[in-house]
Amino acid sequence: MNTKGKVFKYPDNVDTDVIIPARYLNTSDAAELSKHCMEDIDKDYVNKVRPGDIMVAGWNFGCGSSREHAPLVIKTCGTGCVIAKSFARIFYRNAINIGLPILECPEAADGISAGDEVSVDFDTGIITDLTTQKTYRAQPFPEFIQNIISAGGLLKSLKK
Repeated sequence: MNTKGKVFKYPDNVDTDVIIPARYLNTSDAAELSKHCMEDIDKDYVNKVRPGDIMVAGWNFGCGSSREHAPLVIKTCGTGCVIAKSFARIFYRNAINIGLPILECPEAADGISAGDEVSVDFDTGIITDLTTQKTYRAQPFPEFIQNIISAGGLLKSLKK
Protein backbone atom coordinates (compact mmCIF):
# COMPACT_ATOMS: atom_id res chain seq x y z
CA MET A 1 0.00 0.00 0.00
CA ASN A 2 1.32 3.43 -0.95
CA THR A 3 0.28 7.05 -1.11
CA LYS A 4 1.72 10.10 -2.83
CA GLY A 5 0.76 13.73 -2.46
CA LYS A 6 1.46 17.28 -1.42
CA VAL A 7 2.47 18.04 2.17
CA PHE A 8 0.53 20.15 4.64
CA LYS A 9 2.73 20.85 7.68
CA TYR A 10 1.65 21.51 11.25
CA PRO A 11 3.40 22.21 14.58
CA ASP A 12 3.70 20.25 17.84
CA ASN A 13 0.67 19.53 20.02
CA VAL A 14 -2.09 19.77 17.41
CA ASP A 15 -5.04 18.65 19.52
CA THR A 16 -8.28 16.99 18.53
CA ASP A 17 -10.20 20.27 19.01
CA VAL A 18 -8.03 21.80 16.30
CA ILE A 19 -8.46 18.78 14.02
CA ILE A 20 -12.27 18.86 14.41
CA PRO A 21 -13.64 21.62 16.65
CA ALA A 22 -16.15 20.38 19.24
CA ARG A 23 -18.73 22.94 18.07
CA TYR A 24 -19.38 20.72 15.02
CA LEU A 25 -19.87 17.45 16.89
CA ASN A 26 -23.65 17.69 16.72
CA THR A 27 -23.59 15.26 13.79
CA SER A 28 -22.00 11.89 13.25
CA ASP A 29 -21.94 12.27 9.45
CA ALA A 30 -18.26 11.97 8.54
CA ALA A 31 -18.67 13.86 5.25
CA GLU A 32 -20.34 16.78 7.02
CA LEU A 33 -17.75 16.81 9.81
CA SER A 34 -14.86 16.66 7.35
CA LYS A 35 -15.88 20.06 5.94
CA HIS A 36 -14.42 21.53 9.15
CA CYS A 37 -11.17 19.54 9.34
CA MET A 38 -8.27 21.70 10.57
CA GLU A 39 -10.24 24.93 10.10
CA ASP A 40 -9.01 26.55 13.33
CA ILE A 41 -5.36 26.17 12.30
CA ASP A 42 -5.64 26.06 8.47
CA LYS A 43 -8.90 27.59 7.26
CA ASP A 44 -8.44 26.45 3.64
CA TYR A 45 -7.23 22.90 4.33
CA VAL A 46 -10.45 21.24 3.16
CA ASN A 47 -10.43 23.31 -0.03
CA LYS A 48 -6.79 22.54 -0.86
CA VAL A 49 -6.37 18.89 0.17
CA ARG A 50 -6.51 16.30 -2.61
CA PRO A 51 -6.76 12.52 -2.31
CA GLY A 52 -3.42 11.12 -1.19
CA ASP A 53 -2.06 14.37 0.26
CA ILE A 54 -0.02 14.05 3.42
CA MET A 55 -0.08 15.80 6.79
CA VAL A 56 3.30 16.20 8.48
CA ALA A 57 3.40 17.34 12.09
CA GLY A 58 5.55 17.65 15.17
CA TRP A 59 5.34 15.98 18.56
CA ASN A 60 2.13 14.78 20.21
CA PHE A 61 -0.19 15.04 17.19
CA GLY A 62 -3.81 14.33 18.15
CA CYS A 63 -3.51 15.13 21.84
CA GLY A 64 -6.59 16.16 23.78
CA SER A 65 -9.88 14.31 23.89
CA SER A 66 -10.23 10.71 22.82
CA ARG A 67 -12.79 11.39 20.11
CA GLU A 68 -12.56 9.09 17.12
CA HIS A 69 -13.88 11.95 14.98
CA ALA A 70 -10.39 13.46 14.66
CA PRO A 71 -8.72 10.74 12.56
CA LEU A 72 -12.04 10.09 10.81
CA VAL A 73 -12.29 13.63 9.40
CA ILE A 74 -8.65 13.57 8.31
CA LYS A 75 -9.29 10.35 6.40
CA THR A 76 -12.65 11.51 5.01
CA CYS A 77 -11.02 14.64 3.56
CA GLY A 78 -8.88 12.36 1.42
CA THR A 79 -5.66 12.70 3.38
CA GLY A 80 -3.54 9.68 2.49
CA CYS A 81 -1.30 9.62 5.56
CA VAL A 82 -0.18 11.51 8.63
CA ILE A 83 3.53 11.56 9.45
CA ALA A 84 4.47 13.01 12.83
CA LYS A 85 7.31 13.02 15.32
CA SER A 86 4.88 11.32 17.73
CA PHE A 87 1.16 10.76 18.20
CA ALA A 88 -0.99 10.93 21.30
CA ARG A 89 -1.64 7.29 22.18
CA ILE A 90 -5.44 7.40 21.90
CA PHE A 91 -5.23 9.18 18.52
CA TYR A 92 -2.75 6.53 17.36
CA ARG A 93 -5.14 3.70 18.25
CA ASN A 94 -8.20 5.52 16.86
CA ALA A 95 -6.36 6.11 13.56
CA ILE A 96 -5.72 2.38 13.20
CA ASN A 97 -9.31 1.59 14.22
CA ILE A 98 -10.74 3.75 11.42
CA GLY A 99 -8.06 2.86 8.85
CA LEU A 100 -6.06 6.10 8.67
CA PRO A 101 -2.40 5.36 7.83
CA ILE A 102 0.00 7.07 10.24
CA LEU A 103 3.77 6.89 10.66
CA GLU A 104 6.06 8.17 13.39
CA CYS A 105 9.30 9.54 11.96
CA PRO A 106 10.92 12.56 13.64
CA GLU A 107 13.55 12.89 10.88
CA ALA A 108 10.90 13.09 8.15
CA ALA A 109 8.82 15.53 10.20
CA ASP A 110 11.86 17.79 10.51
CA GLY A 111 13.14 17.38 6.94
CA ILE A 112 9.95 17.64 4.90
CA SER A 113 8.53 21.08 4.11
CA ALA A 114 5.00 22.28 3.40
CA GLY A 115 4.24 21.97 -0.30
CA ASP A 116 6.78 19.20 -0.95
CA GLU A 117 5.64 16.19 -2.95
CA VAL A 118 6.09 13.02 -0.88
CA SER A 119 5.52 9.32 -1.46
CA VAL A 120 5.06 6.76 1.30
CA ASP A 121 5.47 3.00 1.06
CA PHE A 122 3.58 1.59 4.04
CA ASP A 123 4.95 -1.93 3.58
CA THR A 124 8.57 -0.82 4.04
CA GLY A 125 8.12 2.44 5.97
CA ILE A 126 10.11 4.32 3.32
CA ILE A 127 9.13 7.98 3.01
CA THR A 128 10.55 9.75 -0.05
CA ASP A 129 10.49 13.52 -0.40
CA LEU A 130 10.25 13.72 -4.18
CA THR A 131 10.97 17.46 -4.06
CA THR A 132 14.35 17.12 -2.30
CA GLN A 133 15.06 13.47 -3.21
CA LYS A 134 15.69 12.66 0.47
CA THR A 135 14.43 9.41 1.96
CA TYR A 136 13.47 8.58 5.52
CA ARG A 137 12.67 5.30 7.23
CA ALA A 138 9.75 4.92 9.60
CA GLN A 139 8.93 1.69 11.37
CA PRO A 140 6.25 0.01 9.24
CA PHE A 141 3.24 -1.51 10.94
CA PRO A 142 3.20 -5.26 11.38
CA GLU A 143 1.17 -7.15 8.77
CA PHE A 144 -1.93 -7.54 10.95
CA ILE A 145 -2.19 -3.77 11.48
CA GLN A 146 -1.50 -3.11 7.79
CA ASN A 147 -4.44 -5.45 7.08
CA ILE A 148 -6.70 -3.43 9.38
CA ILE A 149 -5.71 -0.17 7.67
CA SER A 150 -6.02 -1.69 4.16
CA ALA A 151 -9.50 -2.97 4.99
CA GLY A 152 -10.57 0.53 5.99
CA GLY A 153 -10.54 0.00 9.74
CA LEU A 154 -10.95 -2.54 12.50
CA LEU A 155 -14.66 -3.25 12.02
CA LYS A 156 -14.30 -3.67 8.25
CA SER A 157 -11.33 -5.99 8.75
CA LEU A 158 -13.36 -8.15 11.16
CA LYS A 159 -16.20 -8.39 8.63
CA LYS A 160 -13.75 -9.76 6.06
